[in-house]
Amino acid sequence: MEQMTTRCVISGGGPAGLMAGFLLARAGVEVVVLEKHRDFLRDFRGDTIHPSTLRIMEALGLLDELLALPHYPFRHMEFSFGDRAVPVVDFTPLGERTGFVAMMPQWDFLDFVAQKAADYPGFTLLMRTESEALIEENGRVTGLRAKGPAGPVEIRADLVLVADGRDSALRDTAGLDVQDLGAPIDVLWFRVSRTSGENPESLGRLKDGSIVIQLNRGNYWQMAFIVPKNGAERVRAEGLAAFRRRVGAATGIEAARLEEIDDWDKVKLLSVQVNRLQRWWRDGLLCIGDAAHAMSPVGGVGINLAVQDAVAAANILAAPLRNGTLSVDHLQQVQKRRLWPARVTQRFQVFLQDRVIRPALDKPDAPPPLPLRILARVPYLRRFPARFIGLGLRPELPRAGEVAPGDAC
Repeated sequence: MEQMTTRCVISGGGPAGLMAGFLLARAGVEVVVLEKHRDFLRDFRGDTIHPSTLRIMEALGLLDELLALPHYPFRHMEFSFGDRAVPVVDFTPLGERTGFVAMMPQWDFLDFVAQKAADYPGFTLLMRTESEALIEENGRVTGLRAKGPAGPVEIRADLVLVADGRDSALRDTAGLDVQDLGAPIDVLWFRVSRTSGENPESLGRLKDGSIVIQLNRGNYWQMAFIVPKNGAERVRAEGLAAFRRRVGAATGIEAARLEEIDDWDKVKLLSVQVNRLQRWWRDGLLCIGDAAHAMSPVGGVGINLAVQDAVAAANILAAPLRNGTLSVDHLQQVQKRRLWPARVTQRFQVFLQDRVIRPALDKPDAPPPLPLRILARVPYLRRFPARFIGLGLRPELPRAGEVAPGDAC
């Protein structure tokens, strides 16, 4: 068995794990990140980079490089109820350089962060390496065991940072209790080609009992079809032709383009979860991102809360990790700082799921809710949901201190 020793080992190479690894290495901490896949190329992941994340990249001096990658900026969002369009969000007041949501494939974002992290000698990324078990000694987590392409790996560390998503096996092994907040919906993800004459801004459409979200990805729409919880099998049982008709009726996309959905393999199910850990830590272990709080896709804020978790964790933990003085108190500080924004955001998502989205599936002809009608009539007010969605309740920025790339840790 290969054996390694490091200050921090991170399970999961998603937005939370890679950003935490990057920022810790930037602060002079030895860190190893484990990613079970051979690359980051997976479809229908969260591809929205919100203003909060853009501001983090700006603070790191990386915004221009990031935005040189292919992306589509959308600055406004509207919802259509039947044939009535209701503008509800305006991101432009959040800044000339960051007042938009960048639609960018998540694999491009992750590749970018990994490349920047690799400039620091204390950063190691192990691909095709999956965490399997925790190492515990006298009630404290002291590392983990994993399986890599060359066989078993044992990594000893002062901290195991769990950032491997809502289905984290390490989190379950650690015995941390999950509080389920409920989710009355699931989502079917798919794509349809886009023509140049269509409205480029991202849209939500509620019509004839169907709810469809359209996200502009340049030459195609990334689309989300909302169904009641566990309702995907019923949709499939009705057949692809019926599904295409429902999408066409809700969006106005012509039948010829919808023929691109010619196999159910092209329609991916996201089983929506909204939950959070009551305690995010154990001595020697901390959960962040979806492993600590699974978010609904409502607002597309999950990736951005995960990134902010990573920034907060690096800000609080870098010095004690670097100095070998990490304690439970430091882990508690991370949860204390990030719990409130996660909790309030989840409450808002649950409210929208229960009071707006689920009733719209049951009552096809329901008018727009009163708050949305007010937003449509008073443009100034659209900056408030933009701030909530775009920046969140406690935006994080990385601390200024760093080691120079190439310097020893």
